Amino acid sequence: MRGAGCHGVVQGERRLNTRYTLGDLAERFGLRMQGPADTLIEGVGTLGSAGSHQLSFLANPRYKSQLESTSAAAVVLAQSAAEDCPRPALIAPDPYLAFARIATLFERQYAPEPGIHPTAVVAEDARIAASASIGPHCVIGTGTRIEEGAVVGPHGIIGPECVVGPQCRLVARVTLVVRVRLGARVLVHPGAVIGSDGFGIAVDEGRWAKVPQLGGVRIGDDCEIGANTTIDRGALEDTVLEEDVRLDNQIQIAHNVVIGAHTAMAGCSAVAGSARIGRWCLIGGDAGILGHLEVADRVTITAKSLVTHSIREPGEYSSGMPLQENRLWRRNAARIKKLDEIARRLSALERKDHE
Repeated sequence: MRGAGCHGVVQGERRLNTRYTLGDLAERFGLRMQGPADTLIEGVGTLGSAGSHQLSFLANPRYKSQLESTSAAAVVLAQSAAEDCPRPALIAPDPYLAFARIATLFERQYAPEPGIHPTAVVAEDARIAASASIGPHCVIGTGTRIEEGAVVGPHGIIGPECVVGPQCRLVARVTLVVRVRLGARVLVHPGAVIGSDGFGIAVDEGRWAKVPQLGGVRIGDDCEIGANTTIDRGALEDTVLEEDVRLDNQIQIAHNVVIGAHTAMAGCSAVAGSARIGRWCLIGGDAGILGHLEVADRVTITAKSLVTHSIREPGEYSSGMPLQENRLWRRNAARIKKLDEIARRLSALERKDHE
C-alpha cells in the first residue's frame, strides 16, 4: 500500500530520559556497582574530558594513569582496575561493550514522521508501508517495496525491484540501483551505492565487450553500510552480505562476493569479484582481497595487507612492510632486490656443507 497522505516529513528529535543514577545503570545493564547508587549521570565522555555528571570508561590499560585525575562522575572498568579507581564505578567483564550500550541512552535520535514528502517521485506500482518515511526529493522505482518503519532519507534513490526491509534507515543520498534486497534494521550511511554494475568485461577483437550484470544484492538483517561505500550486484548470482556485517566508509565490494555473518571491515578495504569471506572475520583498513579466493571463519587481516591466496585456517594474517625511518627503509628496500641472489648463494653454501 502507498503511504497515507503526502504530508511533509518532519525531522523531529526524539530524546527520552537523559538523567540516570548509577544504580539505574547498574540494574539496567546487569553491572556491579562500586560507590553511591544515587550518583547522577547526565552524559558520557572520555577520562580526560568528562565532567562531574558524566560517565567515562577504561578499556585500554595505557589510559589507567588518567583514573587519578579524571573528573568523571563514574567510570566503567574491569574488576582488575576497580581498586585503583578513586571515583564511583560500574564493573563489567567488557568495559568497552558496557560503555557502548550505556552511551546509546544519550544518543540524539531523529524520528521522521511517517509519510511521503511531496517532492518525492514514487512509481505507481511501488508499495510503501503506511509507517515508512520517504524524505524530500526521493525517487522510488517500479516494483519496489518499502516495509514497515523504514526511513529513506533526503535524495534517496531506490531503483526497480528493490526491497527495503522493516526498520531500515537510509540516511541520505543513498542509491539502491536495481534488485537490491535489504533485511530488517539495516543502516546505510550517506552516499552509499548498492547494486551498481559489477566490473565485468570480455575481450572482443582487441576491444572490451561489457558482460551484463544480471544478479542482485542481498543484505541480511542488522547490517551497517558506511558512507560512500559501494557494493556491486552479481553477474549471474547475487552479491551477499549475511546478517550483522559491518562495513566502514569507502569500501568496495565487487560482484558475487559473499561476506559471512558478523564480519567487520575497516575503511578503504576492497574485495574483488567472487571472493568468499567467512563469519566473524576482521578486515583492517586499506586491506585488499583478490578475486575467487576463500577466507575461513574468524580470520583477522591487518591493515594494508594484500590477500593473494585463500586462507583455510583461522588466525591473524599480515603483509606489507611496517613504517620505518626513511633512510633505513631505503636500505632495506635495496636489499629486498637482492633477496633472490642471497637465497641462491645460501642454498649453494648449504649444499656444499653437506657434501
